[in-house]
Amino acid sequence: MSVGLGILFDGLAYGMLLFLISIGLSVTMGLMGFVNLAHGAFAMFGGYLATVLMQQAGWPFLATLPAAFVVVALASVVVERVLYRRLYRRGPLDQVLFTIGLTFMAVAGITWMFGPSQQPVVLPDFLQGQTRLMGLDFGIYRLFLIAVGVAVTAAVVLGIERTRFGAMVRAAVDNPVMATGLGINVGGVFAVAFALGSGLAGLGGALGIQILGLDPSFPLKYLVFFLIVVSVGGLGSVSGTLLAACLVGVFDVFGKYYLPQVGAFIIYAVMVGLLMWRPNGLLGKRA
Repeated sequence: MSVGLGILFDGLAYGMLLFLISIGLSVTMGLMGFVNLAHGAFAMFGGYLATVLMQQAGWPFLATLPAAFVVVALASVVVERVLYRRLYRRGPLDQVLFTIGLTFMAVAGITWMFGPSQQPVVLPDFLQGQTRLMGLDFGIYRLFLIAVGVAVTAAVVLGIERTRFGAMVRAAVDNPVMATGLGINVGGVFAVAFALGSGLAGLGGALGIQILGLDPSFPLKYLVFFLIVVSVGGLGSVSGTLLAACLVGVFDVFGKYYLPQVGAFIIYAVMVGLLMWRPNGLLGKRA
């Protein structure tokens, strides 16, 4: 029982990281209709920014988290306005080729600047170690990750469903021509949504250094996991992305613990089974 609960707990913490990084990809693919395979590069940039601020500027770990979110979000606005907006009306193949090319460029640039080795991170003392709850030992940092994931989920859901900006996003997605006629700046709304999603990826990259690791191959190493989370959860569905991320995290940790010789096959088998059952994702809209 204790081992099973420990696996569940670690899987949920891992799933929360996948959710934080994947939610922006779900927004760009599901709401904006743009295939952004360079999304993992934004997460990598957030992680490297956090390490630079800690190692060279002496910032505390918690202070680097909002910095990673803000800086990556602002940088993504420039990328979206200068590069991505030119591809919105192009086909998916052009978008895939362009964004995967950006990913390889990002990997090469980071390797040139920081080298190919893993980047270390030193967590503050109050986030290290374990705490005992209900007779079981839980990692404090993993509890912190789950708490951050729950807070971000609540903020994203409320932002989309209960705010004026969320209403404009939904209107721009459902009928961009009508939204433009009503005075909504569809391009500006998409740019802000893209920035928020990329900022969350940067935040997830900074939070995930301790668990996922951080090296120049990060965007390529975890790209498949991000795509699995988005496809299984359903494009554009926040709750679906959260559910899929938690399932992927739990099954991945379960497989590594009980069936290490199988590797990632369990994740792919679960993905195939779920998509055969729900082709549009767990909570995705029917085509």
